Amino acid sequence: MVISFVLFESLFLLGLISLPNLFIAGLLRHDWASVAVHTGHAAIFTSCCVLAFYCNGLYDPRRIRTCGAFIRRVSMTLGILTFLLAGVYWVGRALTIELPPPLQSVAHYVVPLVFLLLLRSALYPMINSRFLGKRVIILGTGPLAQMLAQEVDTSLHLQYKLLGYIDDNGYASTEATLGGHPILGQIELTGKIIEQQQPDLIIVALTERRMRLPVWDLLESRVNGVMIKDGIEIYERCTGKLALEQMTPSYLLFSKDFNKSTWLTVPQQFCSSAVAAIGLILTVPLMAIIALAIKLDSPGPIFFIQERAGLRGRTFRLVKFRTMYPSTDVAGSVWERDITSRLTRIGKLLRKFYLDELPQLFNILRGDMGLIGPRPEMASNIATMAEHIPYYTVRSTIRPGLTGWAQIKHGYALTQEEVTEKMRYDLYYVKNMSLGFDLRIILGTAKNMLLRRGT
Repeated sequence: MVISFVLFESLFLLGLISLPNLFIAGLLRHDWASVAVHTGHAAIFTSCCVLAFYCNGLYDPRRIRTCGAFIRRVSMTLGILTFLLAGVYWVGRALTIELPPPLQSVAHYVVPLVFLLLLRSALYPMINSRFLGKRVIILGTGPLAQMLAQEVDTSLHLQYKLLGYIDDNGYASTEATLGGHPILGQIELTGKIIEQQQPDLIIVALTERRMRLPVWDLLESRVNGVMIKDGIEIYERCTGKLALEQMTPSYLLFSKDFNKSTWLTVPQQFCSSAVAAIGLILTVPLMAIIALAIKLDSPGPIFFIQERAGLRGRTFRLVKFRTMYPSTDVAGSVWERDITSRLTRIGKLLRKFYLDELPQLFNILRGDMGLIGPRPEMASNIATMAEHIPYYTVRSTIRPGLTGWAQIKHGYALTQEEVTEKMRYDLYYVKNMSLGFDLRIILGTAKNMLLRRGT
């Protein structure tokens, strides 16, 4: 739905800017050259506008739910938009392409932006009311069912209207509601409940399906047009991560995803190597300056080198710029992460702008890593993490990456719970990896770096 909304809003904005000129210059004056130039300018402005909206989170339905929330972020968005237009303007000047100055562009397109605001103010109440939403029943009252109810409540863009739960844990005999939603009855009454509530969608989230799943009631509903969906699948769609504790091996075994064909992996590695090679050529002078600054700032080596686990568990030596004072202490737990008190002055600066990661371009060029993938874990920690986190070893079926889905969605992990949470995102990427998904991660990483969010 989000992608459809972005496309619709882009076309709406492009149309508002282009159509008046098309009518006046084209149909009345027959000046089609002017129409082409104006349409090009409008397309540039629309692209910059969409990028500014994306950078400021205005396409995130979880954050922006009302017109007021949209307006509060508009001022910063206009700043980003002006910055982007300034960049395009100076590039145009360098290429001798005539473009309107940035402030003139923003001023010229104020009216279309006002219309865009009116469009949003009309759409938000419609989305929040769930007037056209699907009527949903959750079959089950266990942890997965409650997590799903929470996601349905917060994911307004899905347009789901939760009618309630069908109980499989004995709640119905003691409680009338669960998490603010009614318990409609016991699982033995599934057929009657479906007949009374007339849902459009039933989400199956039973704690135990064996000998408990009301197969014939669900089958009758399905042939009558009611959609039946797996709770884990819906949770994945809502959150962009996997419900590790609720998954069974059969769910992964019979999944249609986990596509790792040569048509995908070869272009991925080629693009990673090409980006690494270009990056190294462009940043060699900067890396030389950083190396000198590290040497002058604190005693110790320039590089931090550590054994990390790569593809299929093979170890490799990961290289980063050193950002901490050397330590002789032996860590007592594999969950202990960076100690910020040990950061050097240069280290703080390098981490702030992610410059400590630059030497990993050598790892990418060697084939140890890719540009996109789960972050490589310390080789010595793998056995312990695999013991505590379900399906942990699945992440090693692809090359680790410089950035990944978990980095842009969660950031640094300092505890076992946070590492487990990142694993949910990592496994989601492994399951759904594609070139389009990689592009989305690259854009998200660039956004986080510009806004200085932890990755």
